[in-house]
Amino acid sequence: MRSALPALAAVVAACLAGAVVTGCSAPPRHHAPPASYYLALGDSLSQGVQPNSSGASVETRDGYANLLYAALRRHHPGLRLADLGCPGETTATMIRGGTCDYRAGSQLAAAVSFLRAHRGRVSLITVDIGANDPNSCILRPSFARLMPCAGKALLETTANLTKIMTALRPAARGTRIIGMNYYLPELAEWRHGFAGEMLARLAEFAALGYNTLLARVYRAYGARIANVFGAFHTSDFADPVTVPGFGRLPRNVAAICRWTWQCAAPPRGPNQHANQAGYAVIARAFLLAGAS
Repeated sequence: MRSALPALAAVVAACLAGAVVTGCSAPPRHHAPPASYYLALGDSLSQGVQPNSSGASVETRDGYANLLYAALRRHHPGLRLADLGCPGETTATMIRGGTCDYRAGSQLAAAVSFLRAHRGRVSLITVDIGANDPNSCILRPSFARLMPCAGKALLETTANLTKIMTALRPAARGTRIIGMNYYLPELAEWRHGFAGEMLARLAEFAALGYNTLLARVYRAYGARIANVFGAFHTSDFADPVTVPGFGRLPRNVAAICRWTWQCAAPPRGPNQHANQAGYAVIARAFLLAGAS
């Protein structure tokens, strides 16, 4: 029987020469899908800030943006996270800069620059901003401070957020934007007697109005709302819950003690930042708002 080696050698030679020969076509190449981006904007919550063992607030990998990104990547393996959030950022400094260093000068300018450089490749933008504004008497009120500053606070913050969204929306044409409303750390005051209970109720009333105005601005620009205010049961003073170490608390107060460091003993507390469980609640609120 004649050897098949000469014929095989001829086929191999033809393949190497680039000829179209049956049986020698290269296996198909599987190209990775082009990268898409999730752009996170905001303050310390976007950076996962929590108190360390000495009580200092430090950035962690447990923020809602990290958790949300991990959830999204399960279905979008080519997704990348670009987190421009800045601890301590306010609506004003997000516009003009001065809190964190950005090559473009401010977080807002950096976001617009990123969106233009990656046009059509950013699938999601999340925003949390407003809790650090100097007019934060709305979110951290006292009986003496609330009324004198309330009107000015609402006007300044909503005007700044309007400027932010006015810049973001054209640069993010066709991209989902989800803005976050806020939980209320001052509900923890409930634990300190009658005056604390009254202050907690006053804070809830003010925060409800504040978050309503934030939502109104976001929706005016076609953004959805991650209802963190609702996820933390902020308006629910009923439905008592037993919290180890604190006893029976209204549901909203229990949520603050369970999901933030506000009720923690020193040196970690009191600290208004979410803990790992709280950041998971926030991430879930973004998912429910349509982040997936």
